[in-house]
Formats: sequence, C-alpha cells, structure tokens
Amino acid sequence: MTPKALLAEFLGVFTMCFAAIGSIAASQGEGMAVALAPGLAVGLLVLALGTISGAHFNPAVTFAMLITGRISPLEALGYTVAQLLGGLVAAFFIGALYGGNAVAEGTPAPGSGHSVVQALMMEVFLTLFLVAVIFGSAVHNRFSFAGLAIGLAVTMGILIGGPVSGAAMNPARVLGPALIGGEWAAHWVYWVGPLVGAGLAALLYDYLYSQEIRQPQPAPAEGEG
Repeated sequence: MTPKALLAEFLGVFTMCFAAIGSIAASQGEGMAVALAPGLAVGLLVLALGTISGAHFNPAVTFAMLITGRISPLEALGYTVAQLLGGLVAAFFIGALYGGNAVAEGTPAPGSGHSVVQALMMEVFLTLFLVAVIFGSAVHNRFSFAGLAIGLAVTMGILIGGPVSGAAMNPARVLGPALIGGEWAAHWVYWVGPLVGAGLAALLYDYLYSQEIRQPQPAPAEGEG
C-alpha cells in the first residue's frame, strides 16, 4: 500500500460517486444517463488507475480481495478509508453544485413498493455479479478489456436493480451521500448486501479457478504406441 494507491482509490470513488449522483441530479432521475454515467466512470478509471491500486473503488471489492488473501488487513483498511472519503467528498461537491436535496435524492434507498428484504436481495445479487466480472476479467485473466467489462457490469446492475434498491453495489456509494444528504433509509442494507455478494463471488471464483482443467488427450495416430 502506497500513498499513490490510496490516492488512486480516492479518485476512483470520487469520480464514480460524482458521476452517479450528478447524473441523477442533472436528469432528475430519468433516462439512461443514470446508468451510463457511473458505468462509464468506473470503466474509464479502471483503465486509468488500475495499474496503480488495482482499481477496487469499492469496499466490497476490497473485502473480496482480503478474504481471498490478495491484500493484507492493513491494506484493506487503508483502501476502505480512502474509498469512503472519496464518496464523502464527491457528495459534498454535488451538494455545493446542486443543493443538499440532490444528494439526498441521489442516495440509494429501497424503491417505492419494494421491501427492505427485496432491496437486500438485489444488492447481494448485483454485487455478486459485479465482483464475478471483476475476478473473471481482471483478477484471474487480466484481460485488456477488463475496464469495459466492469463498467458494463455496473451499468447493467443499475438498469436492473435501480428501481428495487438503487443499485449501489458499493458501501462507499451510500455512506458519503447519506452523511451529506441525511438519507439513511435501510442504510445497513448497503453494507450487508454488497459485502455478502462480493464475498460469495470471490470464494466461488477462487474455487472455480483452483480446479485443474483437464484437456482431452488426442487419440494416438495409427502406428503409434
């Protein structure tokens, strides 16, 4: 863990939260911008800063790396603090630009007609899918298009889960805005759901990739042993 890595994590979450809350304020919660803006922000920042910090940009992702032994507890703590600060500062500036109500409206909460249990389930499922994409594209395989895949996973999650839970998939996306905007509805959901989903995805992918893949052996040609 270096100061550069912590700064990269701060900037990544700052940009993502600024894009997510700002797009809701600018579009009044309507249109594809609400899903595309944070997805684009995450995808581009993975490409820009991934080699510096690993581009977690999410305490749930950091938790997944911790429980699979990819970072130390001290590194995980440092990353998480930097991420939460990034979300807090982004919410502060959105409040300065659009007003405190915009921050409150941009804080994920269970949607109208949906229960806390439904919101929790959605956060678990969406984060599981997001972290599975991260492990499959960036951790195990290191594909050059990992940023695109991760950004699309964020966008898809918002399109699917926005009406149910707000599709945070990230505790840092909720804590800073809640502190600035004062919206604390079912706040615990946005910690428990992402952490459970991320943990399940990380353990699943480590199990899948720990198995030796046996390729079928070709039959011997005629005349061979």
